[in-house]
Amino acid sequence: MSERGALRAQLDQLWREIAKFGAVGGVGMLVNLGVFNLLRHTTDIPVVRASILATAVAICCNYIGFRYFTYRDRDKSSRTKEMTLFLLFSIVGLVIENGVLYAATYWFGWDSRLQSNIFKFVGIGIATMFRFWSYRTWVFRTLPAREAVASAESFLDDPRPERAER
Repeated sequence: MSERGALRAQLDQLWREIAKFGAVGGVGMLVNLGVFNLLRHTTDIPVVRASILATAVAICCNYIGFRYFTYRDRDKSSRTKEMTLFLLFSIVGLVIENGVLYAATYWFGWDSRLQSNIFKFVGIGIATMFRFWSYRTWVFRTLPAREAVASAESFLDDPRPERAER
């Protein structure tokens, strides 16, 4: 494959990854904003606490989507490490996301429902860029080429044992 063809294949793979990440993230964002607004309209929980709870629910939903859809072909050898790193980077994203909302609400006094949703959305956007980078770099790592080939070849093997002749 030429150098140009290899670059094109890498860019195509990156765009597919971004699209899958965006699909899972879009569902997570709907969950996040839905839970946030439900808490805001039905409880007396302060805005940032409601946002933190909503983000936590979305993080749980997103892990399932990322592991079994976006990054299903990635290394699965150490789930404990994967989940630990996922939670660590998700918490950093939670702080980024809710830091924006906190600043808007408590530093600038922008706390109407519309303003809260706008700054929640902005915080989600900033945190999403961080999460995309950290998840693909540290959490859902690509398999080394040798392991990827072995994994693909194992699919072709017949898993059934040979039948004994009667």
